[in-house]
Amino acid sequence: MFRDSIEKFPRQFLWDPVIENAENFWHRENIIVAGMGGSHLSADLLKAWKPELKLFVWSDYGLPPIPDAERDSTLIIASSYSGNTEETLNAYMTAQRMRLPLIAISVGGRLLDYAKRDGVPFIRMPDTKIQPRMSLGFGAKALLKIVGEERALGDITLLSESLLHGTVDYAGKKLAEKLKNKIPVIYASARNRAVARVWKIKLNESAKTPAFYNVFPELNHNEMTGFDMVPQTAQLSAKLHFVFLKDAGDNPAILRRMEITEEVLRKKQLPVESVWMQEGSRFHTIFSSIFYCDWVTLYLAEMYHVDPEEVLLIEEFKRKMSR
Repeated sequence: MFRDSIEKFPRQFLWDPVIENAENFWHRENIIVAGMGGSHLSADLLKAWKPELKLFVWSDYGLPPIPDAERDSTLIIASSYSGNTEETLNAYMTAQRMRLPLIAISVGGRLLDYAKRDGVPFIRMPDTKIQPRMSLGFGAKALLKIVGEERALGDITLLSESLLHGTVDYAGKKLAEKLKNKIPVIYASARNRAVARVWKIKLNESAKTPAFYNVFPELNHNEMTGFDMVPQTAQLSAKLHFVFLKDAGDNPAILRRMEITEEVLRKKQLPVESVWMQEGSRFHTIFSSIFYCDWVTLYLAEMYHVDPEEVLLIEEFKRKMSR
């Protein structure tokens, strides 16, 4: 099932999202996406694609403070893949109570039940029984529809053809072999922060392994000092394996920082793998890297003999929260 969801990922970009209750919807200048876990990752990636979008991700109960003067120009997008996420449902109810412009994205659940009841616009994503973190193509297209990026909707559809799994499947297996029994640390430029974070999350959830991420240039001013490898702390860093996501579109100064940081880490006998993100459209660069990551996590899960679909710890936590 998990391998199948990866192989079919490019097909998500063929989906044509439809806004229901569209008579109650119109575009707003400011956008707040209220979502948790995999349900907000597409919004993070959309911001990486177009940083000038006035889009803010909120991952908490309620909503962030909204100035009175901006209420009419602010759209709340309640995004929950399952439709039953506690924090997102709370954000939905908060938006309703504050009479803020609102739209929902989900495959179903209580969120869409509420939207139908309240006459709130919504987009129903295809329910293909995949994990939320595997639905980023569907999420991206839904968000592009909502923010009115019609040209981008056409552009992103091309990923259905450009994302080919032959070579990336093999590369993913090779990287997984290097990461086995290590703690991955994903580094990228600040402009690719969202991509690095998705890598970290997919490694956590699919491969069931600790993983961390950070971005240049900030990490050069603090985090890297944690890898001085003095005798007293050397064993703490011994399990780390760094993965640098390099993008030809990055600032040359950032790429130089990556090169020097790699040299520094290697001198400390710490393993570093440079992964060049594929060139092409910005959409292709972003989503091809995520596609690659999915193959890495598939093979790591197989090596660790874990089920990449299961999220038992999260399910146990939710059961305890519901008591």
